[in-house]
Amino acid sequence: MRVVAGRFRGRRLEAPEGRDIRPTSDRVREAIFDILAHRLFQGRFAGAAALDVFAGTGAMGIEALSRGTSRASFLDSDAGAVRLIERNLRHVGALDDALVLRRDATRPGPAPQPHDLVLFDPPYRSGLGPTALTALAQERWLAPGALIVLELASGEVSVPPAGFSEVDRRKYGGTTVAFWRWGAAQPASRISSVSS
Repeated sequence: MRVVAGRFRGRRLEAPEGRDIRPTSDRVREAIFDILAHRLFQGRFAGAAALDVFAGTGAMGIEALSRGTSRASFLDSDAGAVRLIERNLRHVGALDDALVLRRDATRPGPAPQPHDLVLFDPPYRSGLGPTALTALAQERWLAPGALIVLELASGEVSVPPAGFSEVDRRKYGGTTVAFWRWGAAQPASRISSVSS
């Protein structure tokens, strides 16, 4: 597993053995960040704060830092995942730009700051996505107009909770990626489905 683009491009990230953590594949990560860079988050990486929830390896938040966000916060409830994220951040030289917290995303506590980009990869078919997003919004983890990238199993149904609106949806093999916006309803773009 490698950082796809940006200042840490090509750096290897440690991935765990076994199936407890399911990292986003390099191909899906590249597709997500291409959509962000060229369409949904265009020109907004510089100075933005990213939040990687159910962070696992930290690959999504590290990719955001590599692409130019000024800060990234990482939330995971597993102590082993927190240690792995810290090792990966140390390896790419980004530990000083990050905050790694062992937290249950459904009970995150007050936010240290609001975040503009939320990278969200709950366990597939767990139903935790909407519950955690509502909790994060209530605790002010989300900046007004924040963009949420939610990874789901293909065929998994997930409806934006109150206060969120869907702006795009893509399919990549066994993964569906939904793009939601927090705050005032945004005009919906064309909903897309890309299969591979």
